[in-house]
Amino acid sequence: MKKHKLTINEFKDKHYGAKGSKSRDELEGGYENFKLGTLLYEARLEKGLTQAELAAKVGTTKSYISKIENNVKEVRLSTLQKIVQLGLGGKLELSIKF
Repeated sequence: MKKHKLTINEFKDKHYGAKGSKSRDELEGGYENFKLGTLLYEARLEKGLTQAELAAKVGTTKSYISKIENNVKEVRLSTLQKIVQLGLGGKLELSIKF
């Protein structure tokens, strides 16, 4: 007898509840923060910058950049825009999906 493998959404439903439940929302929110930190980390490395160099370009501290990359600190949209534009020389694009 072949075992049914769960899809990622089935796994989330089973272990964290349906979309809209508190535990599921916390899981999804944590993933988004993790993804943002990882994206900034990878972009910084691609530009060949240290955390201290990026912080100096943006006018913040190495510690703050580290906290964002490691998902310890949430970042304001205006600060994220400064990091991407001034620090990394990029363009911030956002999207809303349903």
